[in-house]
Amino acid sequence: MAPLVLASASPRRRDLLRQIGIEPAAILAADLDETPHPAELPRALAARLSAAKAALIAQKRPDALVLAADTVVGLGRRILPKAETADEVRACLAMLSGRRHRVTTGLCLIHPDGRRASRTVETIVRLRRLEDAEIAAYVACGEGLGKAGGYAIQGRAEAFVTWLGGPYSNVVGLPLAETAGLLRGFGYPLWPQDQV
Repeated sequence: MAPLVLASASPRRRDLLRQIGIEPAAILAADLDETPHPAELPRALAARLSAAKAALIAQKRPDALVLAADTVVGLGRRILPKAETADEVRACLAMLSGRRHRVTTGLCLIHPDGRRASRTVETIVRLRRLEDAEIAAYVACGEGLGKAGGYAIQGRAEAFVTWLGGPYSNVVGLPLAETAGLLRGFGYPLWPQDQV
């Protein structure tokens, strides 16, 4: 079996893979421009970026089974940024307060023989109405920096969530059931019986 390479620098994705007993042989970040195209929708962006990341790392590791993912937070047709500043975290939470939004993860898996498989997974998340003081406290803790939509559900922001429709792991950054399905489809051993 070809070694598995995770095309992501996200420690959350590595930890999620470990939850289902998978340890990638290597983790390589795919450095590319993640700017949305004009009028591009969240689902299309997630699919495009995951495919581009997988293709980039597959060129560097043609011997490997390459898994890439990209997670996008969308409010209607609007794509929220990966918050890089406190002001961006504050703006994202103010927009999401009291509303439903979609978290979409694009998955792409490339086999050394050139086969590709992809999925796009969505989870609908509802946040309760947030007080200004709560937003300020969350911004101050720094947890939302570098996160799509300005929050990390696996941390303090879980206290803001009143409803989920879809996989929790998808909101963290890697939908595990769909990822496992893609890997098994390419013969990657997930369970002892797979290794027979």
